[in-house]
Amino acid sequence: MERPGRDQHVEESAVLPDVLDGVCEGAPPALALDGPLPSGPQRAPPMANADSPRSSSGTKVLLLENVHSSAHELFEENGFEVESLTGALPDDVLCEKVRDVQVLGIRSKTQVTARVLAAADRLLTLGCFCIGTNQVDLQAARLRGVPVFNAPFSNTRSVAELVISEVIALARQLGDRSREVHEGRWRKVSAGCYEVRGKTLGIVGYGHIGSQVGVLAEAMGMRVVFYDVATKLPMGNNRACATLAELLSLSEFVTLHVPATPQTHRMIGPEEIARMKKGSYLLNLSRGTVVQIPALAAALKSGRLGGAAIDVYPEEPETNSDGFTSELRGMPNTLLTPHIGGSTVEAQAAIGREVATSLVKFIDGGATVGSVNFPGVEPAVLPGAHRVLNVHRNVPGVLRDINRIVSDMDVNILGQVLATDADIGYLIMDIERDVSDAVAAAMAALSTNLRTRVLY
Repeated sequence: MERPGRDQHVEESAVLPDVLDGVCEGAPPALALDGPLPSGPQRAPPMANADSPRSSSGTKVLLLENVHSSAHELFEENGFEVESLTGALPDDVLCEKVRDVQVLGIRSKTQVTARVLAAADRLLTLGCFCIGTNQVDLQAARLRGVPVFNAPFSNTRSVAELVISEVIALARQLGDRSREVHEGRWRKVSAGCYEVRGKTLGIVGYGHIGSQVGVLAEAMGMRVVFYDVATKLPMGNNRACATLAELLSLSEFVTLHVPATPQTHRMIGPEEIARMKKGSYLLNLSRGTVVQIPALAAALKSGRLGGAAIDVYPEEPETNSDGFTSELRGMPNTLLTPHIGGSTVEAQAAIGREVATSLVKFIDGGATVGSVNFPGVEPAVLPGAHRVLNVHRNVPGVLRDINRIVSDMDVNILGQVLATDADIGYLIMDIERDVSDAVAAAMAALSTNLRTRVLY
């Protein structure tokens, strides 16, 4: 069967409430994100045809921060027009750059705020070519009908391997010994150097990365305990702890693998470090806001901790040419790396393919499985049908109103899927070809409508 082409897309309409402040000059109205969802008809002008990928030039994709070429290749194979930039863009520049973009791809540095999303009035979807999505205002994107995708699996092995290598490096003080030899000093010592076999590794956050770290550590003869706020199935002989305090008291090595949330913000401070074994080691390859750096520096300087490995920081340089300052520089047995946990050729290529595939599947079929801010659906393509995508406020009566539109037009529904979350409903409806434009226009006219488009 012929795959639906982007040149078959028709006009998209959107209804977005107005707010007066906090948007780029000349940008369309933004959404008020504080408090409950707006009620009643609040409309912005319908979007022009160009925001839906039906132009002969194809879907416009903007990739920032050196997204891997595997993503470029997949987009180009599917007829997308790709523009790629090497770094992140400041807020004002990004606002201007995204005006005509339908697909935006970023990594961890680019900040996609509500202001940026308000300027990106033609944006259909957004891809984070990394694990984290805290750099995107997910609520603002959701309420604009923009699903956000990430790569939760592709770099997990690379991060896990780096953790294991740093556990061994800390146990043997390899960072200090290597620096000394580079400086022309020969210090062959065994004091304070240990095997990792038989030692306990405590994993805080037992998700995709943490569980892999546990498997690798156990294979080297380590005991593994973990703590997670959710109940998780232990791998091998890994054992769950009831509290973070219990894990800290048991472990010679503590490694952090948690997302950036209000609950994890500055979660490791003086009290938590005081609970750790004297001479133990702390590793953070998760988020820079998780560890209180002054408390860690004090513990390293005093000898309370035997070492640390830090890959992420509260503030990080925007580019490789910028300088870096931290209280941890010069601390004993402290491995400092520039946020390279997932920076391997294999991981970046896999991330490029994983995220680009999700974006293409959404553009071509409306699939949202794997989106971090949208209900997940992926219905099969039905031959001979037009597919209408509708994002609406999740309030009572919406499906009734939509079905009434279809019924009044005497339209035969060939397939229909509705998924909801607390804020929005996402409807995919396959209907007869000769009435799809009229149905979509009527859906877009509803006061509950956030976004409607005929996909093919």
